[in-house]
Amino acid sequence: MNSGQAQASSSKKTVWAGLVATFFGIGYIKPGPGTWGSIAATLIWAAFALGAHPSRQALLIATLGAIAVVLILGVPAATIAERESGRTDPGFVVIDEVAGQWITLLFCPPDWAHAVIALILFRLLDITKPFPVRRLERLPAGWGIVFDDAGAGLYALGIASLLRIWY
Repeated sequence: MNSGQAQASSSKKTVWAGLVATFFGIGYIKPGPGTWGSIAATLIWAAFALGAHPSRQALLIATLGAIAVVLILGVPAATIAERESGRTDPGFVVIDEVAGQWITLLFCPPDWAHAVIALILFRLLDITKPFPVRRLERLPAGWGIVFDDAGAGLYALGIASLLRIWY
């Protein structure tokens, strides 16, 4: 294989992984692709929660299903995107924010006020990564990319659930 062929084969991208990792291109929006990924996840959840008017149980089941799909596809997609970009935890990978945001919205009442609170809480905790969430970044490749945000989502879910006692 000559050097031109080696360069061409090394620059090939795995299309499905790129689409999943960037959440269909949202990860390329600047500035703050992670915030855009969280906003997109919140808007999709709200479109279903407010548009389809599911029962609380149906909303919970749909959100759990969406989280499962994003985690199952997100880890390998993030791994591939990281490897193909040659960068550790590249900023354009936002499937992790989608997972964390949907985890935060898991028990959220279907209204904008609570959805916005969940969005703000998740972004704050995703950025600050409280102990031991930051340690999850040490997991290999896509596992670390996705599960640190899942951990931040669990923290945000807990805080949002406590806040709902008063609001």
